[in-house]
Amino acid sequence: MSVHTFATMGTMVSIRVPDAASSSPEQATALDAAVAHANEEFESLNERFSLYREDSEISRIARGEVTLPEASGEMRAAYAESLQWREKTNYTFTPHRPDGVLDLSGTIKAVGIQRAAEALTSAGFNTFLINAGGDLLSSGRPSDGWRVGVANPEDPELLTATVELSEEFCAMATSGSAERGEHIWLRPDTDNSFRQVSVVAEDIMTADVLATTIIAGGQDALDTMTERFNIGVLVVKRDGSLLGNSRFQQLMQ
Repeated sequence: MSVHTFATMGTMVSIRVPDAASSSPEQATALDAAVAHANEEFESLNERFSLYREDSEISRIARGEVTLPEASGEMRAAYAESLQWREKTNYTFTPHRPDGVLDLSGTIKAVGIQRAAEALTSAGFNTFLINAGGDLLSSGRPSDGWRVGVANPEDPELLTATVELSEEFCAMATSGSAERGEHIWLRPDTDNSFRQVSVVAEDIMTADVLATTIIAGGQDALDTMTERFNIGVLVVKRDGSLLGNSRFQQLMQ
């Protein structure tokens, strides 16, 4: 297995490709170029959408130096997509912080993961696994499959569950306080009993957005999203107990 890693967006990204796919010098060179392209895509998004960068376009919007109608087409498109997800999640997912500042971090990492996948497939690599800070997207299937673990929020060295990603359910995202602390804005009526939520879905955007939605909206969001979307969900509650819907249980190894 060839593994390539790089740091971006405040986290680490790893790209795994079966050795057979990069066995020749030409294939190895092509893979290096594809990974470099993937890194460039992440960095381009970070430069535009990171609120931690004073020179980013979104920081300029936050300071009132640029209005949304004056913003780039990429910014307006990302905002429009976030508004669509706000509608789909009954306003639980939102592109605005409680103080009103526009924050598109809830969707932009997924965009980066998808663009990285496109860089790999465009270079002729159809079997790979991308891991961006615990959010995963797979393509194809190696001989032993893509078995991935859900970290225990009490001890990241331990696994709470293991699932196998498939052609249909190729993406998994995890949201919670274990890695980054309390950074998710809960709805005022949320019971706050969910500590970590992992969602397996047909694409990385759906997995990422709905993991955030369910942890922000609690039990009501869990019930609604599992009825509305074809997803597998595992919840780690603050008392240590687990909730897993039938779809997630079917994917467990």
